[in-house]
Amino acid sequence: MSPAHAATPAALPEPTREQVRRWRRYLADEIAEGQIYRDIAARKDGVERDILIGLAEAEKRHEEHWRALLGEHAAHPPRPSVHRILLRALARVFGSVFVLALAQRAESDTPYAKDQDATEHMAADEQIHEEVVRGLASRGREQLAGSFRAAVFGMNDGLVSNLALVMGIGATGVASSVVLFTGVAGLLAGALSMAAGEYVSVRSQRELLEASSPTQITLEAAEHLDLDRNELELVYLARGMTPEDAKHRALERLGYLSCDCNPQFSARPDGSKGPVDHSESFAEIGSAWGASLSSFCFFASGALIPILPYLFGMTGLGALVVAAVLVGIALLFTGGVVGLLSGSSPLWRGLRQLMIGYGAAAVTYLLGLLVGGSIG
Repeated sequence: MSPAHAATPAALPEPTREQVRRWRRYLADEIAEGQIYRDIAARKDGVERDILIGLAEAEKRHEEHWRALLGEHAAHPPRPSVHRILLRALARVFGSVFVLALAQRAESDTPYAKDQDATEHMAADEQIHEEVVRGLASRGREQLAGSFRAAVFGMNDGLVSNLALVMGIGATGVASSVVLFTGVAGLLAGALSMAAGEYVSVRSQRELLEASSPTQITLEAAEHLDLDRNELELVYLARGMTPEDAKHRALERLGYLSCDCNPQFSARPDGSKGPVDHSESFAEIGSAWGASLSSFCFFASGALIPILPYLFGMTGLGALVVAAVLVGIALLFTGGVVGLLSGSSPLWRGLRQLMIGYGAAAVTYLLGLLVGGSIG
């Protein structure tokens, strides 16, 4: 191309004060988000680390876009938003599913789709980033779905049930020692009930799996079966095999075919080879005694909070108010954690949990007032 036809870059118009302010905020947030992903990546390895580094590099490209628009105004960008400052601090300390869940929400709240100064590619990037972070967070949620979620829900049950019990008994005007004893009894009754229920549930589930697991009876009876009336096929049909697979597997068991003579057939409905190992399924369920003990401890830890004021000598309405405040703080925490695990707003989940707990306590408190008034 000749110099006469060479395109000369058009000078960018001077940005307005409002644009400079907005672009500088975007720049600060992009820098913070990139650092968040790098901080989390430093605690990961393998594919997860590569994914997080890729996200950080994408945020770097967005950062360069705002730097180009800002020009000299890009020097000394302001502090990022409070949300991203919190995310960055949490990433450095934990680098866990909680930070990824918060980052997922941050990516979903991007303003780029409605901002004409952001490119379509950047808006699309942020939408994809949300899905990528959602996928990373889901891995952590699955790992936490068992023990940690049981801990949160168990503690929440203890908080709500014992607060309602203490509020109801306390409203009747009985002595503080009676309220304390009732709270302790509620703690033990609820924790023991939870422990017993969890033991029965886990134990029953293991027994059902054991009853459904294939046995070695087919090996013992195979040599005595009639080939023309091969009922061994029924065993494999009942386990979910196709008729062709069941017939082929029965002939293998009877010794007419080698197990490796036709690799397309398998001893399992899912296409894998070798004996079925149910130990992994049992491991996922866990120990009945372990589940029982953890349920007892989680429920008891929550149920202990409403009676703490009475354990420290408080009485009357003051003790009920302190108990309600302590439980409220704990409910906000447990609700927020559940919100993070489910990918929803931790604030809304915390407030919802608070309203449910306080609603239950209000019902029993009013009932206690009615009963106390009728007795009086």
